[in-house]
Amino acid sequence: MKQNLSYVLVTPYSIAKSRTGGVIARLLSRSNLELAAAQMITPDEDFTREYAASLRRQDPRNLNSGGDLLANYVEQNLGPSGGRKHRSLLLIFRGEEPCKKLSAVCGSLFPENKTFEAITGETIRDTYADLILDRDDPKKVIYFEPAILSPRNQDLANQNLALFSRYFRNSENIVRNMQYPDNSKIERTLVILKPDNWNYASGRPGTIIDMFSRTGLRIVGIKVFRFSLNQALDFYSAVEEYVTETQALVYGQKARTVLEKGLTVSLSKNAEEVLTRHFGRAYAHEQFYKIVEFMSGRRPETCPAEEADSPGNVKCMILIYEGENAIRKIRDVLGPTDPLLAPEGTVRREFGSNTLINTAHASDSAESYERERKILKVDENPLVSLIDSYLTP
Repeated sequence: MKQNLSYVLVTPYSIAKSRTGGVIARLLSRSNLELAAAQMITPDEDFTREYAASLRRQDPRNLNSGGDLLANYVEQNLGPSGGRKHRSLLLIFRGEEPCKKLSAVCGSLFPENKTFEAITGETIRDTYADLILDRDDPKKVIYFEPAILSPRNQDLANQNLALFSRYFRNSENIVRNMQYPDNSKIERTLVILKPDNWNYASGRPGTIIDMFSRTGLRIVGIKVFRFSLNQALDFYSAVEEYVTETQALVYGQKARTVLEKGLTVSLSKNAEEVLTRHFGRAYAHEQFYKIVEFMSGRRPETCPAEEADSPGNVKCMILIYEGENAIRKIRDVLGPTDPLLAPEGTVRREFGSNTLINTAHASDSAESYERERKILKVDENPLVSLIDSYLTP
């Protein structure tokens, strides 16, 4: 069956309430679809007006009486207010019948489809959306918050995807919509949800985002990313010398111990130095290559030179957090490199396996953030290019 694209738009209210992780966790674990792209957007008045009009043009059978309700919500809540734009999160999913599958996870909203007593918390809207009607006049809406927006059929999905492509083609990936009392106290930091989070359909990426939300920091940038071999080599070049030099000594000592025990001999300190210089360094360098392979899916000695700058075959997610003491706050929740040494309740203690497969990375200083953001091109996002390739094969 044909692979199509559809989307989920997480509303500004859901973003502000730090429900992003919970929404993503449900979508990833239950839709059986690939998260192909993600971008934080700040819709303007023109986009909001046109998007609302597309909802009103739908066949009423698709939304029952909800077309106008959703369109009115979009006009009143998605666009700027008080001269300030608001963050929404656009998630692009790929797979067979994505509209049908996403609708099942997102859930129904309208009273024709579900009574108050039938709400169980099973779907995203069951959990996060609100629709409060007047008791005396059931047709009168007192409060409405849909939590997410997603098309119920492929025709509307394609129309809206074309709209997203047109309006967000030149949008920056990092949102700048907040004025702080003292900008000198504000930091940004970079987080990578590593490939081990994406091996199978799982709510783990969303759960990790939810754990980071306890910092009170704002997500101002997000994208699905695949390291090229050269990007992985460049990104981890800062630790190559440490891994090679520091770990070579450790592996040299281990090699001496193993040989002495296995051969029942006593080796000199000079023999240990020889083991460190040859076996230890070679083994330590192999560990560095394993890091590169883990992050890019490629090994330097097997990757053709002409493919070294092409995206690899394993997926990550990059997030940019913003706020006071952002670097320290994120690293406190992340935990130390070795999951066995990480405190309980940290990301690496919960999900890390070892110092190599430790589930996430976070910048350790302002200088590291600047270096890493340039290597990973965090100001760019492939979302629009993906949409264009899909709509114009």
